Amino acid sequence: MQKDDLTTGTMAGHFRALAIPAAFGMLFATLYNIVDVYYAGMLSTDAQAGLAIGYQAFFILMAVGFGLGSALSALVSNAKGSKDESQTQVFIAQGLAFGVIATIASMAIGWILGPLLITLVSEPGAYRDAGMGYFRWLIFALPGFFMAYGGNGILQAHGDSRSLQRALMVAFFANIALNPLFIFGIPGVWGGMGFNGIAVATIISQTGVMVFILVRIMRLAVMQSVALSTFRPARKYFVLITAQLVPASSAMMVMFVSGFVVQFALKEFGAHAVAGYGVALRIEQILLLPVLGMTGALLPIAGQNFGAEDYDRVRAALRFCWLTGFAMTVVATPTLLLGGGIAMSVFTDDPDVIDVGASYLAVDAFLFPVYMMLFSINSLLQALKKPIWTLWISIYRQGFGVAFFIWVFIGLLDFTVWGVWLGIAAAVTSGWVLSLCVAQSVARRTIGGLLKAT
Repeated sequence: MQKDDLTTGTMAGHFRALAIPAAFGMLFATLYNIVDVYYAGMLSTDAQAGLAIGYQAFFILMAVGFGLGSALSALVSNAKGSKDESQTQVFIAQGLAFGVIATIASMAIGWILGPLLITLVSEPGAYRDAGMGYFRWLIFALPGFFMAYGGNGILQAHGDSRSLQRALMVAFFANIALNPLFIFGIPGVWGGMGFNGIAVATIISQTGVMVFILVRIMRLAVMQSVALSTFRPARKYFVLITAQLVPASSAMMVMFVSGFVVQFALKEFGAHAVAGYGVALRIEQILLLPVLGMTGALLPIAGQNFGAEDYDRVRAALRFCWLTGFAMTVVATPTLLLGGGIAMSVFTDDPDVIDVGASYLAVDAFLFPVYMMLFSINSLLQALKKPIWTLWISIYRQGFGVAFFIWVFIGLLDFTVWGVWLGIAAAVTSGWVLSLCVAQSVARRTIGGLLKAT
């Protein structure tokens, strides 16, 4: 049985137990999506484009699921750190009840608004039709995603990030088998569903992930004495969950809008610029996985110790996260700076696309430690139950900053595609300075200081 008390023991042990499985889980989630793209490409270019726009609309709904995971990780870890088993049990039960209601509401809203979003980002034709059909099926995968990622927040608060990792690994391999089955069918028996079969495969595999995560939650020691009445929605707890969820989910939605701004700015430089940025993002995401796993682990570790009022360990967790992150930078920065072109060539043989992507990765190399600190500050603010500040930082950095600084470099200074990269860098760096100021201010009021007691 994995040790779930994060208020004792070494920081290295806790980060290793939480961060490594989380990073591997995200890796398999990324590979899962690559499998879908691969099979869509076997059908047609319209299928691949339909997959992209359909998933864009779905991702907006998914922001609520990711926010639910962050909210429950913070609330449950705080309760667990305070050694209040009754409160921990209530937050788990209420979180699951909240997840069910949020899922139903999101499915209804998505059914209406999803097609409108798809229409907004596409032109009439075969690929829009494909995207519409894919989205209509995919919306039935929402329960699996919402409850799995919300439930993972509960498990993380108990020091368990392995359960989701294992479930995502199984889902990845299941997806490899289910995609061709539902797309092409069984020769001589069933003709398959074509492109929509990709969505059905996702529904089945993600539902399996959800079931596994829920079983793991119900096997927690704290849930062995739970009464059915504990799951009855209670306004007090729903308000607390919403207060943690809304800032995290809204920040993800702002990030989605920021992506549109970058794509819009790149359009004037040609299709190779858009393609180069898209490929470079995949490379960046792979290298960021260890950082995302580590900064994600900070949330339950800091959350439990904040609940236990052991503020020295909260600060120690942040210091360990930063020191480890800077060590990762020693590997990632030269890899991005010197190996960007080589990495790009794995995905494309177009020299223009490679040049654009390599230029983005060169700038990104210097932003790697900044991203690490930004992500860790977001986790710390959530652990301290001050998530609203993560939203304001995101609104500045990804909502205002990206658009403003890109406009400065391209509109005023007449830069080429480098203006987009420098605009992103200016937004990220200034957002990092803002986040440090906010974190120090919040930490001074809640735990006596960011890195040392004051």
